[in-house]
Amino acid sequence: MYNLDDTSILVTGGTGSFGKAFVAHVLQRWKPRRLVVFSRDELKQYEMEQMFPTSRYPCMRYFIGDVRDLGRLTMAMRDIQYVVHAAALKHVPIAEYNPFECVMTNIGGAQHVVQAALANGVTRVVALSTDKAASPINLYGASKLASDKIFVASNNLVGSLPTRFSVVRYGNVLGSRGSVVPFFRKLIDQKVDSLPITDPRMTRFWITLPQGVEFVLSCLEQTQGGEIFVPRLASMRVTDLARTLAPDLPQHVVGIRPGEKLHEALITEDDARTTVELPDRFVIEPGWRDGPKTPNAKQVAEDFSYTSDNNDNWLDEAQLRQMLKEADAPLISAAA
Repeated sequence: MYNLDDTSILVTGGTGSFGKAFVAHVLQRWKPRRLVVFSRDELKQYEMEQMFPTSRYPCMRYFIGDVRDLGRLTMAMRDIQYVVHAAALKHVPIAEYNPFECVMTNIGGAQHVVQAALANGVTRVVALSTDKAASPINLYGASKLASDKIFVASNNLVGSLPTRFSVVRYGNVLGSRGSVVPFFRKLIDQKVDSLPITDPRMTRFWITLPQGVEFVLSCLEQTQGGEIFVPRLASMRVTDLARTLAPDLPQHVVGIRPGEKLHEALITEDDARTTVELPDRFVIEPGWRDGPKTPNAKQVAEDFSYTSDNNDNWLDEAQLRQMLKEADAPLISAAA
């Protein structure tokens, strides 16, 4: 893995769940020269600075800014080597109701990250994607698919620059804002009579924030430019997750929301011809790349797809409880 000592790193959307976990992890393992948190919410930046104060961590920088603002983003990326792009509008119903806002942040923002990175000669850019970008059925997924395409294709623009762009795509993050786990826990604390289930057949991939951070860091090291990295994850039925959180609480079916899938897809059959596999991940390689392919990887079958219902790795109750324990661990202790 990269040695991030004496390096400069910028995280867009750095006050979000991933950003805070990423910062805690980096501060625990390395001594970067500069670690920039770039986001538009001053309250969240203030709260994050209480967790990681500059008096204790002199490398920390807190930049108010929006990925929609190319000038501010270009200024923030001066002397930056590594960029992790986590900023996005992620809430599916909100994106459906506010489509222009979703497009300007998720697509326009992606373009601005690319332009700012090229203008400053950034070495590596890793953009966070979502399972919803694979065969999208909602605007959020479609906007992230467009974002993925932008980052992959931008490797054609680098010329002699060292800049390389890649994408990380994974599924539901246990315990993150907006996920089903805190929603269920809130209902349990409210002493509800039953938990709402959209569909008893529904399955999802699951990953913890620490696992996501580790995976992103490993992709910084492995990328040659243009890859979409997909970790091998475990699946679980939502009914089993609810039963683990509240074994004695009944469940009632409320139906799938508009834009919601029954099962998650991380790789579709259409991507199989450019997908290779490693022991811990799949890599969707850019179809245009003439250079070296992913080392030690093997091609997947022509009819391959990677969805949460056809997975060969399923979480049991004990494994989920261990993941929840990891997800619940306080971030501040990790950086102590």
